[in-house]
Amino acid sequence: MVTLRAARVLHVETGEFEEPGLVHIDGDRIGPAGAGGDVLDLGDVTLLPGLMDMEVNLLMGGRGETPVLSMVQDDPPLRMLRAVGNARRTLRSGFTTVRNLGLFVKTGGYLLDVALAKAVDAGWIEGPRIIPAGHAITPTGGHLDPSVFGALAPGIMPLSLEEGVANGVDEVRKAVRYQIKHGARLIKVCASGGVMSHTGTPGAQHYSDAELRAIVDEAHRRGLKVAAHTHGADAVRSAVEAGIDCIEHGFLLDDDTIALMAERGTFLVPTTALIDGMDVSRAAPELRAKAAEVFPHARSVVARAAKAGVRMAVGTDAPAIPHGKGAQEMVALVERGMEPLEVLRAATVNAAELIDADDRGRIAEGLLADLIAVPGNPLEDMSVLADVRFVMKGGKVYRDERT
Repeated sequence: MVTLRAARVLHVETGEFEEPGLVHIDGDRIGPAGAGGDVLDLGDVTLLPGLMDMEVNLLMGGRGETPVLSMVQDDPPLRMLRAVGNARRTLRSGFTTVRNLGLFVKTGGYLLDVALAKAVDAGWIEGPRIIPAGHAITPTGGHLDPSVFGALAPGIMPLSLEEGVANGVDEVRKAVRYQIKHGARLIKVCASGGVMSHTGTPGAQHYSDAELRAIVDEAHRRGLKVAAHTHGADAVRSAVEAGIDCIEHGFLLDDDTIALMAERGTFLVPTTALIDGMDVSRAAPELRAKAAEVFPHARSVVARAAKAGVRMAVGTDAPAIPHGKGAQEMVALVERGMEPLEVLRAATVNAAELIDADDRGRIAEGLLADLIAVPGNPLEDMSVLADVRFVMKGGKVYRDERT
């Protein structure tokens, strides 16, 4: 038993501060008020629930990766070793839960993110709690077809259905079943084009309505939610009408589609910081042209969606921004027009709802002892989240930089 003492505790569900803040830890859970125990004085900091990132790719990016070349040079063991560092940086930056949202690398059918999650849970490596999606389900030549990003010639990187490349209703059903069989806890689908792939416009719908419905049907019957990489308004509308639970990016959303998402309760993970941080100066001319068209429109999406009442959750799309720099996304959401408290909720209570986790996202008795501490007041200055001083996950301290 231990008691964390901080200058203040922020209860994100109400926006209220408790000063001074005392949180009692009993094993891996938050204990009852007045439970006692040794006091760990964190000093003049704000104690918050652990943050959650709803779109990361821990098996991509990080130290030692070479863009384009790594996709054909790095084997699964090397990717796993690199992911160890990415996971540790993510946890130490204050994100205690993440969705690893869809592998789109060649693995021979192995679900590397499932293995990574197991290693974290077993205590072999340090990292956040990982909700793995396995391989993203994508059509041949779709935005999440790994061979597309490097515009690889035929035969350079043959990909299997088990690696997520599936066409037609029967194949997408089998691809979803394969991910579930081997440990995926949600399904990621490529429902439209993207900015950084060489095939087609970013807003174009990639799967037919029938294929989208089949993917949702397979996942929902097994109790899994579906997240969709989708940019174009028409593609988002088709995804929402098919029953997809969460739209990733949504850079080309129009007001009618935003209204439909609000009506249906479909989540949006806007990944807006990458718009400002992505360096496309060395990209192919057609990719630079797509970015120049899409990114200005995307800057207005967050404010319009928030005003319409769309449920939002924080996602960085790391490594589109570096692993361990998730605070950039939360600062960007405020800059785009969200209220600071709503941004914090998007990274805590909203994210917990999105992953159907009622054991985290708040500081309350009986919930997981996933807690972080930052200097200052994030409701006044969201950038303090870039200076995490203390991280606890499941009652274990992973970062302690008290001064």
